[in-house]
Amino acid sequence: MSTAEQQPPATPSDALLGPADIRELAEVLGVRPTKQKGQNFVIDANTVRRIVRTAEVHPDDVVVEVGPGLGSLTLALLEAADRVVAVEIDDILAAALPATIEARMPRKKDRFALVHSDAMLVTELPGPAPTALVANLPYNVAVPVLLTMLDRFPTIERTLVMVQAEVADRLAARPGNKVYGVPSVKANWYADVKRAGSIGRNVFWPAPNVDSGLVSLVRRAEPVKTTATKAEVFAVVDAAFAQRRKGLRAALAGWAGSAAGAEAALVAAGVPPLARGESLTVEEFAAIAEHKPAAERPAL
Repeated sequence: MSTAEQQPPATPSDALLGPADIRELAEVLGVRPTKQKGQNFVIDANTVRRIVRTAEVHPDDVVVEVGPGLGSLTLALLEAADRVVAVEIDDILAAALPATIEARMPRKKDRFALVHSDAMLVTELPGPAPTALVANLPYNVAVPVLLTMLDRFPTIERTLVMVQAEVADRLAARPGNKVYGVPSVKANWYADVKRAGSIGRNVFWPAPNVDSGLVSLVRRAEPVKTTATKAEVFAVVDAAFAQRRKGLRAALAGWAGSAAGAEAALVAAGVPPLARGESLTVEEFAAIAEHKPAAERPAL
């Protein structure tokens, strides 16, 4: 059991949204949560406070939140952080959120900013650079959104995301685990990743058909030491897991230009040619990328 789970539940303040508040707000706005948008609103004030505690949000943090929805987590973040920037794609939800903040937490309204956009398209945020990312992410976009935000905003030091339990397991998996794969390796390029708790279904409206999990990502103090670029390393990762049942000599043949070229790169990187991608660390993938064979020139 995590430290956050051991703490007694906080008494919800009037500022935070409860089940009745969420349903009333949704009714006023004419919002009906849809599976297509992955909308499951958190209706439990103790849960959002637990998320904020687990995220270790500090009074001087500038937090970016992706997909704030009706504002449950946003209000809890504003209680703890210096500033919150929320990125919301939905037109109705984006239009309503500033009014919700002003009505329920007026003292913090000037510490809140809204970006009405698809998170995958956001390249800059208003105000000071973000120091933390905290979000309840729909499972169908969780990994690309997470990796994009970590890549575009290198000042984000700490991240806590709530995702489908299966996605949480994949992100936090270690080499040798059967669910270790592309999300695991790419997340490790940026951060030290670990599971940070589980979330029950009954704290959402509507209740999802899957369990949820919290994943903590603390940005690496030092980047992965390699002469290869991120794109070059990720290309090896993608190739290795595209045929994860095969040994790397075969799986990387297309990437290297031939099976022999793949074997040469693997040997040079100190990786057994018959090893599989699920057994390698991000550092080992980087070493392979450094030894990609030069493209053969066509005969004249």
